[in-house]
Amino acid sequence: MSMSLNRATIIGNLTRDPEMRTTTSGQSVVNFSVATSSQWTDAAGQRQERTEYHPIVAWGKLAEICHQYLGKGRKVYIEGRLQTREWETPDAQKRQRTEIVADNMIMLDKAGQGGAVAPTTVRTPDDSPAPQVEPGVGDQEIRIEDIPF
Repeated sequence: MSMSLNRATIIGNLTRDPEMRTTTSGQSVVNFSVATSSQWTDAAGQRQERTEYHPIVAWGKLAEICHQYLGKGRKVYIEGRLQTREWETPDAQKRQRTEIVADNMIMLDKAGQGGAVAPTTVRTPDDSPAPQVEPGVGDQEIRIEDIPF
């Protein structure tokens, strides 16, 4: 018996507002990107920093909640699985994208003008069917001007 695990967990800030679509079958899907940073001191004693950008996709009720409550700059905890999609552009270019398909989201910062907001957890039901991904959904590239720092 073989065992496998596909789990991704990140905490970071949204680089852009979530973008919502509805598939041809009527299912809600939202795409956004989360930036994570790591810092270290190199051999010369200089402080270094590297930022990674993680494309996120959420489906159904979680997509609707992400679209309603999240925005550029918000700090979130995202948990899900890695999924790689392949598609061909209209000019026959092959594209590939690995994204985190979210099944859990926790808002970690204040929402707008109000006082402190307790972390809010949103989880998709474990028995929800795996959505079918339509080619081309969420295939936009991250642009430098969209990054909030």
